[in-house]
Amino acid sequence: MTQVPTPRGAAGDPRTWHEAREQKKRTNVPEGLWMRCPSCEAMLYRKNVEHNLHVCPECDHHYRIGADERAKQLCDPGSFESLWGELEPTDALEFVDLKPYTERVAAEKKKTGHNDAIVCGKGFIKGRGVVLACMDNRFMMGSMGSVVGEMITRSIELAVEEDRPLIVVSCSGGARMQESGLSLMQMAKTSAALATLDDAGGLFISVLTDPTTGGVTASFAMLGDIILAEPKALIGFAGPRVIANTVRQELPEGFQRSEHLLEKGFVDRVVHRKDLRSEISRVIDYAGK
Repeated sequence: MTQVPTPRGAAGDPRTWHEAREQKKRTNVPEGLWMRCPSCEAMLYRKNVEHNLHVCPECDHHYRIGADERAKQLCDPGSFESLWGELEPTDALEFVDLKPYTERVAAEKKKTGHNDAIVCGKGFIKGRGVVLACMDNRFMMGSMGSVVGEMITRSIELAVEEDRPLIVVSCSGGARMQESGLSLMQMAKTSAALATLDDAGGLFISVLTDPTTGGVTASFAMLGDIILAEPKALIGFAGPRVIANTVRQELPEGFQRSEHLLEKGFVDRVVHRKDLRSEISRVIDYAGK
């Protein structure tokens, strides 16, 4: 019996005709339409995740989002007015690690479209006028340097001047090492400014997201009159591995997650992203602001 040869693709192509057709089908699917959840590993249609406020519809994993998206989610449509976006970091120390600090900043500006790791301004949340500051983890992991400290301070001063509640959404790896002592000074600077807000009877709502660590946690992020946190956000000063190596003990499961901090009294409430607008507006009304 004569064996019928398997159809081949184009000349010189070792694949069968069926293999070539299937490969063509796969390559015709645009990239980036699907994404895998890092928590439950479900394959998700990207548009569905974006429509769901960048939260996994299967397991409620909260993806990290940029400052622009955060302001868009929290503020009433078209109400957010960005301020002080022209401020830029300087390389006073002429710092060089794997590459010069100036090169790092230039690359981050190009990637994010912002001059530094924060977006500040004023707007309305369900009709309540607020001053809003959102840190951006995409810019050098939301690290706090001189510009971030200055913009947080200006936001606090604006909240005092206009008698508006202050909302700060933290998402940061801590103080920016490339600015050394200058970045550490921002911890004292922002904390002192918050004391003036408190003296003026102002309201400060601190929102902690994944991650909130280092010098940001050790300063303004934990000084809120009310501290809200997104589910399962990593919140702490040093990382869990550093702490485990220091105390040489096995740490409790999830001891630096928002749920554990709520249990220990460091956080007032853990709030799902879809409920943040409503929760913030309720706090503002309860405080009489």
